[in-house]
Amino acid sequence: MADLVSVTIDGQVVRVPAFTTVAAALAVHGTLTARRSVTGEPRGALCGMGVCQECRVTIDARAHVLACQTLCRDGLVIETAR
Repeated sequence: MADLVSVTIDGQVVRVPAFTTVAAALAVHGTLTARRSVTGEPRGALCGMGVCQECRVTIDARAHVLACQTLCRDGLVIETAR
């Protein structure tokens, strides 16, 4: 089994296997909405390879990071648009 790392998702500390993508960590922990469109519609990971850019989140205070292209590491702070 892979080593577990702690990440914070919208203020909640969760444990996920190391090298899990942020998008997968969000889905496993029930967060399917990564951001909201300009009209307020919920958006989440769609293509899983960085093309659609619907999975943009804020990671460690850096906005517009692609959740599907970012691997979880210990201490990562992830903020979605809830």
